[in-house]
This record gives sequence, structure tokens and C-alpha cells, in this order.
Amino acid sequence: MTRMRDYLNKIGVAELPATLSPFDPGYDLGALEGHLEQSHHMISSMKISMACWMIADERVTRRKVAACKKHGIPAVTGGGPFEVAVAQKELEAYLDLCADLGFDRIEAGEGFSDLDRTAAEVCALASARGLNVQFEMGKKHGGAFTSDVVSDLLDQGQRWIDAGASHVVVEARESAQSVGLYDDEGNFNAALADRFAEQFGIEACIFEAPNKPSQFTLMDHFGPLVRLCNVRLEEILRVEIYRRGLHSDAFHIEKLKPRKAEQ
Repeated sequence: MTRMRDYLNKIGVAELPATLSPFDPGYDLGALEGHLEQSHHMISSMKISMACWMIADERVTRRKVAACKKHGIPAVTGGGPFEVAVAQKELEAYLDLCADLGFDRIEAGEGFSDLDRTAAEVCALASARGLNVQFEMGKKHGGAFTSDVVSDLLDQGQRWIDAGASHVVVEARESAQSVGLYDDEGNFNAALADRFAEQFGIEACIFEAPNKPSQFTLMDHFGPLVRLCNVRLEEILRVEIYRRGLHSDAFHIEKLKPRKAEQ
């Protein structure tokens, strides 16, 4: 029987690096383990997100982190718990907890609070505990980005990259509407998106893509190597067939369509 990879090669579907960072906003353990089993080779990191992991049974949270490690996938915390810890003056205790649970990376941000530490201080505290850092740019309740806002965010994100953060994340919340790169009707601002990609590079810049329109639009614009996050587990394979030009809506898009060797 012909193996799937052999067939995909025949029809011109490229082998792509893992560039997807899905999120778990409170799925049961079995669901997470099942999706990791079938899709781990396409996942660059797994965000165990919001604060749900903090109030779930601790044994289950530990098993979720362990399941990521089994497949060699970095486990990342969401930015909300970080901001709460900062506001409550317990950042060190939060970082201790993340390290003890086995997380590989934390997400920092100022989406709904103000940070009283510098990027260098936060990255140093995390590094001392064996944790990497990614920084989320943008306010959760600040509306769509303007050109001036983006200029400020580029400066802010660069400070975090210079301090040792591995990635910057562009905010889109759960709606991709009236926030970040999306206006009140959900229209995507490609020109502003390009400024983030040009500043940080496609490798270090991660775009939140919480729904089908935002996911497809970002891949249409940037092509198959764009890094997406905040994708729900049940949407992983749909996103990845689109990325590879196997979705009917992607098959005729020049940046995504499969290309046989003779083409």
C-alpha cells in the first residue's frame, strides 16, 4: 500500500516545518492527548491557555505538560496568568509554579495591565528558572491597531527580542474583530501585518488566528510558512490542509497550491 507521504510527494504537496501553535483553553486530557498523537508533527508549540490550567486538577495539568514533552513540543502558558501575577506582585511565585509544572515557555504581555518590570528583568527571572519567554503585543480592549500604535508596538517588541524573548505574538483575542489587525467588520489590515513581519521576520513573529477567516487570510497573505497561534485543537488539520493547498479554497491560490516537480 502506498504510504501517504509518498502520495503527497507525487501530487506536489511540500513537506513543511511545524509552524502552528494551537491552544488548549480547557479541553479534557484525552482530547489533548488525541490531537497531539495525530498532529504533533505540525505543532511548533502548545499553548495551555488562559488560566484554566491553574484551577483544573493539578495532576491533569501536569499530565498535559508531560504529553507535550512526550512529542517534543514546548508547552507554553497563556499571557493572562502572567499579567495577573504581575498585578498581584507575585511574578516570582508564578514563574516558580510554571517551572515546577514543567512548562517550557511563558507568554508575557500588557494586554490588560501595566508591567512594572523591564523586558530584561522578566527574561532574566524566567531564564533563571529554565523558562523561555514570548511576548504578546497589543491591548485586549484597545480596538484595531493604527499606524502609530504599530510603531509603538514594534519598538516594544524589539525590546523583548533584544532581552531574550524567542517570539513576539500579535494580538487578535478570540474574535479577530475590532482588535489588532482586524477592524470592526473583521477586515484584515495587510499593510500593518507586513510591518510586524518585516521587523521581526516570519520565524519570530506569531499571529493569533482564532477563527477560519483570520487563519485563511493570514496564509493567503504570507504563504505557508506563516506562524499561527490560538488555533483550537479541532481546527488543526483544517488549517494544515489549507496551508498545504489541499483545501478547496486554497488549491488555486498561487502561494499555497501544490506544485509537481515538472511544474
